[in-house]
Amino acid sequence: MTRRTRASAKAAGTRFESSVAAYLAEHVDQRIERRARTGAKDRGDLSGLRHSGGRILVECKDYGGRLLPGPWLAEAEVERGNDDALAGLVVAKRRGKGDPGDQVVIIALRDLVALLTGSRPEEPAQGPATAPSPAPLVSCACGHVRRIHGPRPGLDDAGPGCRACACQSFGATS
Repeated sequence: MTRRTRASAKAAGTRFESSVAAYLAEHVDQRIERRARTGAKDRGDLSGLRHSGGRILVECKDYGGRLLPGPWLAEAEVERGNDDALAGLVVAKRRGKGDPGDQVVIIALRDLVALLTGSRPEEPAQGPATAPSPAPLVSCACGHVRRIHGPRPGLDDAGPGCRACACQSFGATS
């Protein structure tokens, strides 16, 4: 078995991108072609694929049959933004399958909705998550403090009284 080098990996990626572009050009639109690298503002591996008036970003991945959908979809989303495309998808090479038509397509549900409807659904707000507020504190006349969490079978059966001193004078403190 030959060891894969950076050069052989790049060559395999180029071959895979070219085969996917040729397949799509033959079966979808002859204007689809492999796109030149653009560095930090990469805009995907193929150009010319459109649907519902919007561009479709295609990211091709040949990782020897390994599938890494999380990082690949994240990369496709960044590149979709760079290209101002309607949707982004990943075409991944299946091990032992040389026919481009046998490869798999990985797509986020938001991008599938965009393809089916012609518009992107609203992006969720990425604000900080809010923590739930803690249960209120109560104290008895003796000064013992506890949180009220609602009825707890086996713990609150004796009623609302103080478990520390058995007085019955609990009231909210905060």
